[in-house]
Amino acid sequence: MRLALLYLRVQLLNELQYRANFLLRLVHSVLALGSGLVALALVFGQVDRLDGWDANQLLVLMGVYTMLNGVVQMLVLPNALQLLVEIEEGTLDLVLLKPVDAQLAVSLRATQVWQGLDILTGAGTVVVGLVLAGGVRPAAAPAFLVALVCGGVLVYSFLMSLTISAFWFVKLDNIGELFGGIFQAARWPVGIYPGWLRVGLTFLVPVGVAVTVPAEVLTSKPSGFGLIALAALAAAALAVTRVLWRRGLRHYSGASA
Repeated sequence: MRLALLYLRVQLLNELQYRANFLLRLVHSVLALGSGLVALALVFGQVDRLDGWDANQLLVLMGVYTMLNGVVQMLVLPNALQLLVEIEEGTLDLVLLKPVDAQLAVSLRATQVWQGLDILTGAGTVVVGLVLAGGVRPAAAPAFLVALVCGGVLVYSFLMSLTISAFWFVKLDNIGELFGGIFQAARWPVGIYPGWLRVGLTFLVPVGVAVTVPAEVLTSKPSGFGLIALAALAAAALAVTRVLWRRGLRHYSGASA
């Protein structure tokens, strides 16, 4: 935590030199949220429910999606892209020589601070959706936080695993666009997709379940994929990422090699 806060402090000091970025990012967040609301309005102009979800429950899901997308854009993706460059150019040596776990360092050092506004707008959307839906059970709040953390771990593990594959394939320039396209599928409940795609968005590319399960916990919707299963899947994904990282380092050829 001390290392994470130190990296965040440095990035925040850098970003405060360009405060207009805050306003630009705020406008972008509002526009992105507005486009999502328009899509919801179009859907519920034709149907009353979507796979058992009403409009207010889907508003909560949209908020969860926006929050996780904010985490990705603020922390996970910037670090993944920086790691790609360092693997390709052989400049990862500087991180590997530091007296700290290398995977931890490459996962924390780059932060797009103003992207965190998506986390705030997403949280606001969740609150509005819950108020319109009639509130939330007090016991659901801690479970939601656990589910949200597990969802973040799943998204981190998937994107980091993609990035680590650069140790073998080296050139992966479009990984950001690839992940962004895949993550769009998480805007909607995973249950609306065909069976084969639902399995893929749960186990192979777990972005769907990473968003849907926290929203189900918060809206008290019955789920075929519970909180314990989500936590187990997140732990397994993190373990696989760790194994890939350690094996990938064996294939790394640095600038000093």
